[in-house]
Amino acid sequence: MSVKPSTWLLIAAAGVISVISPTVHAFDPLRAEQSIPVNAADDMVPANSTCEFGPLSNPLTLEDAVERALCRNPKTREAWADVKGQAAAVGVARAAYLPTITGNWQGVRDSSVTDITAHPALSSNYSATVRSEGVSLNWLLYDFGGREAALKNASSLLEAAQATQNATLQSTFAMVAKDYYAAQAAHAALDAAREIEVMTRHSATASQAKVDNGVAPITDALQAQSQDEQALLNLAKAQSDAQSTIGTLAVDMGYDPSAVVDLPDVTDTVIPAKTFTESLARLIDEVKRTHPSVVAAQAQYDAAVAKLAQTRAQGLPSISLVGKYNRDNQPQSLGLGLPSYPSTGHDAYIGIQVSIPLFEGFGKSYQIDQARAVAERQQDTLEETRLKVGLDVWNSYYALEAASESAAHSKSLLTLAQQAYTAAEHRYNVGVGNILELLNTQTTLANAKERRIQMLTDWDNARIDLASKLGRLDMSSISTLGAR
Repeated sequence: MSVKPSTWLLIAAAGVISVISPTVHAFDPLRAEQSIPVNAADDMVPANSTCEFGPLSNPLTLEDAVERALCRNPKTREAWADVKGQAAAVGVARAAYLPTITGNWQGVRDSSVTDITAHPALSSNYSATVRSEGVSLNWLLYDFGGREAALKNASSLLEAAQATQNATLQSTFAMVAKDYYAAQAAHAALDAAREIEVMTRHSATASQAKVDNGVAPITDALQAQSQDEQALLNLAKAQSDAQSTIGTLAVDMGYDPSAVVDLPDVTDTVIPAKTFTESLARLIDEVKRTHPSVVAAQAQYDAAVAKLAQTRAQGLPSISLVGKYNRDNQPQSLGLGLPSYPSTGHDAYIGIQVSIPLFEGFGKSYQIDQARAVAERQQDTLEETRLKVGLDVWNSYYALEAASESAAHSKSLLTLAQQAYTAAEHRYNVGVGNILELLNTQTTLANAKERRIQMLTDWDNARIDLASKLGRLDMSSISTLGAR
């Protein structure tokens, strides 16, 4: 992109006239910061552009958790700050097309005394307040594409920062969703642990009653009590896990661990056979071109190439327009020993300056080699990123398929385990079954409940993870992907 200096003068003039901008920054005469998002969440939370929130929803919804995390999480705010910094760097690169004007003012009290021995007529003594004002101009007119390359480098790095911010938002979204579902699963597991403890306590009470009536051996009561003690241990562990996961979720949103009070229950749902109708090959081909991390890597490679061109141009001649005007009131004297008289003077010049680098100790040659090596490395990083995102989609795709199948099996397993426990409990109560049969079905039912809860949340995680790996996550994903 070649930009004439006069064009940048017009841009600057327009910016000075319209310094009040409706965007983030009020003063942006070179229009370098127009692309800065208004908040750390960019356009991921369009309904709350100010990122201001009231009290947490109770129970906390996934949408509320994600919005707060995208706005408040330190990682998203760091990525936002990087975009702002790089946008300012674009402004610096554009400013290089404009002239630099420097004003100077100096005011001094000058006192000069000269005593010449035996020649008083040649001696002098005067005092004066001397002022000088000046202004100088330097305007680079041509530098063999150095400024153009610098602007391309800054613009590419801005594009990389924006893509990195998008990737950070995607990963933060997925992280919060994962921690949200983990907290839901932990609280559901806590509820299940409470139910299992009540169930084992009832079994222990029933077996002890049979022992007291002489219709069952003491070993039945001891085994049932052992099962109940194990259920109490599991309950204590479930309580700890629930508190840990809910604290993690609160920190994801930028709050203290105690901020979240309650979450909605995990409810059963119908697991669709297919979540994404597109073929895996097409998904991988698309993500290699459009994923934010690939876009960022491509932009960083473009920036490295531009930096190489900029480094080469720095070793070539440059042509500048230079000018200066200066005036002062320095007193003047006609000669030694003669009095000084007040005076004013000024001088000015304007011209063309040609700067030709002749010898820099071979440093420029090595700088070019260094810039070339950086560009080669960024090219390899780009290819590595493309391979990585393709593999991520591959793994997430099959993880989702496995989660869908496992969720379906877990529902059948829970139904069978519940039926087996009901039958074993009835058989034991009427004196047909034994305590081992009852305890075994209790253990199977407890495991089936935990597995069902875990499979449901794993399925939600797998869908969110695949959408994140594809770079498609936004707030609409919460409803379309089935948040509970």
